[in-house]
Amino acid sequence: MSIGYFLFRTPNYLARKGIFLFLSLVLISQFSLAVESKPAAKPQSKMAPQWSLFDAQGNEVKSSDFAGKPLIIHFWATWCPYCKKLQPGLDKLYKKYQDQGLQMIAISLREDEGAKPQDELNARGMSFKTLINGDKVAIEKFFVQGTPTTFFINAQGQVVVATRLSDPDDPRLEQVVKSLMVN
Repeated sequence: MSIGYFLFRTPNYLARKGIFLFLSLVLISQFSLAVESKPAAKPQSKMAPQWSLFDAQGNEVKSSDFAGKPLIIHFWATWCPYCKKLQPGLDKLYKKYQDQGLQMIAISLREDEGAKPQDELNARGMSFKTLINGDKVAIEKFFVQGTPTTFFINAQGQVVVATRLSDPDDPRLEQVVKSLMVN
């Protein structure tokens, strides 16, 4: 007889639910044992792609400008409410760790006609600079699917963390920045 026979032939609903719960727990415990029994591999960080964009004044900024320095790249848009929520937290971290070498750049994408991203950041009181027309870099180089998306890159040029967090007070943001400062 199969498990399904017992599950659907048991007259009492609570008994069926108990059998289902028991079988689920057995499967979960077997799966977790199988996962835990594999040797832990050291995660390999992916190298950040090379890119080049312009700021609002027409100055070219390249990834190589940040070589050897920890970097936060924040992909955003002026119309994005989650970006607006996150940016004060990122700016706070940038200001706190800037003297230790932390670099930060925002890259604006998917903007409405006539948007002025740097003016928007300035009006919000942010101290970091933004690059404009970053759609191609965001999508083709970093595979960004939505805003905000933030990359934390160590001094060796490796992407340590990529996140879509929008909580400016999430303690994990500072933990990642601290880890960048150690490397």
